[in-house]
Amino acid sequence: MIRFPAEWEPQAAVIIAWPHRSGDFSNLSAVEDCYHAAATAISRFQPLVILCKDGEHQQHIQTQLPHNPQIHYVQADYNDIWLRDTVFLTLEWQHPKAAVQMLNFRFNGWGNKYPHAADDALNLALFAHPIFKGYPTATLDLVLEGGSIESDGQGTLLSTKNCLFNPNRNPDMSAAAITGQLQNYLGAKRILWVEQSNLAGDDTDAHIDTLARFCSADTIAYTACDDSADPHYASLKNMEAQLQAFRTESGAAYKLVPLPLPQPISDEHGQRLPANYANFLIINGAVLVPVYDDANDALALQRLAACFPDREVIAVPCRALVHQYGSLHCASMQVPAIVKLNF
Repeated sequence: MIRFPAEWEPQAAVIIAWPHRSGDFSNLSAVEDCYHAAATAISRFQPLVILCKDGEHQQHIQTQLPHNPQIHYVQADYNDIWLRDTVFLTLEWQHPKAAVQMLNFRFNGWGNKYPHAADDALNLALFAHPIFKGYPTATLDLVLEGGSIESDGQGTLLSTKNCLFNPNRNPDMSAAAITGQLQNYLGAKRILWVEQSNLAGDDTDAHIDTLARFCSADTIAYTACDDSADPHYASLKNMEAQLQAFRTESGAAYKLVPLPLPQPISDEHGQRLPANYANFLIINGAVLVPVYDDANDALALQRLAACFPDREVIAVPCRALVHQYGSLHCASMQVPAIVKLNF
């Protein structure tokens, strides 16, 4: 049996890629402040692997972060820092004996929107690195981003049709064929499909990790809107109704936890950015929640704290990060504890 672990299961590490001056951030210093806060929080609880471009970049990062035995550096080439969508997914094989497999899906720059050759090749570099080396790997001919799927660890996936069935991902495959690939590769027994357009400014074609997240096998936190004047109001109410109709594998309704939208944040051209609280990251003993210097930060933190009573809830400032259309979860990938990394 193949099992795709849930994010709340024990982790061996979290991986992030430090932003670089060659990237898209015009506000690089402010974004590095976000990364500093995230790295400090993660490394309190577990190992953190930081990807950096080269030795000079690594030294630059080390001047910002105090020496910490929990932090490990890997030099690699990458186009973007959104590792949720580019780093391998880890599966557990449960027969004939427990084993691990790292899956390298194709990455095409969210539908060929951006240069992506280095990002598409990143996993092959990681597989060859001493930290990750030694586990079975597979490179698959399917475009799939980690931010587009949620797993409850028990065979249920949550995703959006708007992203996975978008012809800019796998144009030669039918919806049925894509569904079959998810079942084959990720061991999905069932897929809960959300029909929902992307938040304003989101260039991922509606990744599920901006919209609805499993907090446990029977709890879903989701982006909600109660302001009828907000352009998102109707579509998010429609998504809410879909979530209310979903059932757990045992037939019960999910416990649904609404997360408010922050007040609109816009870029220098007046384009609204996809700030949301669903883009939280679960780690060992804590939940890191993106905050935006907004009045709704406190409410989002309170509601997520109720979902994770056994974990510390930590606010991570992400207002600067969202200017490049992503947030905390987008920028990170956890490695389950079933992998014994070679630190």
